[in-house]
Amino acid sequence: MARSLVIIDLSAIRDNARTLARVLGRSELWAVVKADGYGHGAADAGRAALEGGATTLCVATVGEALAVRTALPDARLVVLGPTASEDVPAAREARLELTISDERVPERVPLHLKLDTGMGRWGLAELDASVTDVVGLMTHFATADTDPGFAREQLGRFLEATDGYAGQLTRHAANSAAALTLPESRLDAARCGIALYGVDPLGADPTRFGLRPALRWESEVAQVRRLGPGESTGYGRRFVATRETWLGIVPVGYADGFRRDMTGTEVLVGGVRAPVVGTVSMDALAVRLPGSLERGMPVTLVGDGVTLEQHATVADTIGYELACGIRTDAGRGERVVVDA
Repeated sequence: MARSLVIIDLSAIRDNARTLARVLGRSELWAVVKADGYGHGAADAGRAALEGGATTLCVATVGEALAVRTALPDARLVVLGPTASEDVPAAREARLELTISDERVPERVPLHLKLDTGMGRWGLAELDASVTDVVGLMTHFATADTDPGFAREQLGRFLEATDGYAGQLTRHAANSAAALTLPESRLDAARCGIALYGVDPLGADPTRFGLRPALRWESEVAQVRRLGPGESTGYGRRFVATRETWLGIVPVGYADGFRRDMTGTEVLVGGVRAPVVGTVSMDALAVRLPGSLERGMPVTLVGDGVTLEQHATVADTIGYELACGIRTDAGRGERVVVDA
């Protein structure tokens, strides 16, 4: 097998889209497939999301949109990030919709005006009624996953500013966390990203929302080593054996997306949980084994109950970052798409 094998299950993405569409009811599901579909493959994920009930695909840049347009010529595509003026002709030709968050307003292209209601990032301070070609009004929540009270404050500001356009323009504000936990924020459409891939936007357990992970990550034990008391493994000697210890060396490291600060997390070796010990290096990590095992034993880095959320807790980050950081390019591994 590949030293690092990532398996993407499109049926999970399709099912998650159906689940989200049911949750949203009369609101449209807009599937966010930026960052190569959060590491799942933008075109494949987008196709599965549309089959599951999404009406629109959202990306961050015109370049991302053009790549998706090649694979999905009929999809409605919205670019959520800022667009350079030199990219507007290509966007117009590719039938993209653009987001406006400053004074630069392109002509003859459908536009979404973005209000900054508290994110403190991209966004207009107020609506400009003189802008033409506007099809949507939007904002983005800063704390839907951590502070619903502030998210409701943002929603209130947005509704007050856009009340006069209700029923005329599409209003969209909710991300995955808000779509799942703040029903009042769903409005005309909700932009769901991480939940589409079966990762809990609140960092806990996606199954509580009826979602299932679409990504599985596998490798194998490339070497088995015995450490005697006082012997160590890895840079900095962060793990020193206090008794006879068996280690499995797995040929995956931080260059593949298994971050250095994930030391201490657990993976599965032959279906049994095993802790990652020592320092994760660029191309390898070590796991403590229950005893002497055979080289070639399968290692599950994500899957079968080992979740991105659990790894993220150890690394003090979020599942989004881990999913986006897994690499299979440049000969580092292989990504396989299945439709189980």
